[in-house]
Amino acid sequence: MPPPVRPAREEEEVREFPTLGALEAQVIQVFVDGVKVLGLPRSIGEIYGLLFISPEPLSLDDLVERLGISKGSASQGLRALKGLGAVREIDLENSRRLHFQADTELKRLVGGFIREQVRPHLESGQSKVGRLLEVASDEPDAELQAFFKSRVTQLEYWMSKARFVLPILQKVLGE
Repeated sequence: MPPPVRPAREEEEVREFPTLGALEAQVIQVFVDGVKVLGLPRSIGEIYGLLFISPEPLSLDDLVERLGISKGSASQGLRALKGLGAVREIDLENSRRLHFQADTELKRLVGGFIREQVRPHLESGQSKVGRLLEVASDEPDAELQAFFKSRVTQLEYWMSKARFVLPILQKVLGE
């Protein structure tokens, strides 16, 4: 009997960073893996990872050169990270360029993620769920209608719990 066929495992894409040391590259990969879980672009993980491990603030041009990404990608990533509260702008003496530094305070990072990513999704989901109940009521099959309504009610319950838990989570984290 032949061995069972297993689906091909998707190999993780690990980029090379020729201008960085081994530790820097590995730290960046940790953050790339983290942002993938959150559904954010890999460049955001790369930028934050490099800023996190860098002892000095870096300019936009430094990020572009060291990470090998486009200026547009670096600029967009920095804008997203600033919106999340994960990066601070730093003015260095004798430099006309703006520099950036990672904010390493966990409560600010989680609070920013909740504020910028989770809450807007939760708010838009509320209005969608309200409309779902109306659509479920239009189902002519009574059994199917009851099933749909029970699922929509479950969604409403989950969302009410999320609305209750998010402020507590933010308070615990100190934002």
